[in-house]
Amino acid sequence: MTIAEAQAIVDKWIKENGVRYFNELTNMAILTEEVGEVARIISRQYGEQSFKKSDEGKQLGDELADVLFVLICLANQTGVNLTEALEKNLHKKTERDSERHKQNEKLK
Repeated sequence: MTIAEAQAIVDKWIKENGVRYFNELTNMAILTEEVGEVARIISRQYGEQSFKKSDEGKQLGDELADVLFVLICLANQTGVNLTEALEKNLHKKTERDSERHKQNEKLK
């Protein structure tokens, strides 16, 4: 699935199942909540925290998909073409960082 296809699929899902998009501020709050759930799993799986009973059944892939879904919702409702935005962003990063990371002693 391409990014453009994902944006269309999410838009169709919202219109058929979600009634309408939540407003942008609500979706920003939901995105923050979902990123927190990703952080919780990462801190337990890769960090020093231990899992709690309430963490059972939580899967990193599912939580990342929740983040992606809400991010796509925000893009759709604000008119952002994520394919174009990502392409521009990668170009910016390449121009800015292509040598910087290669010269970073911490990455060697």
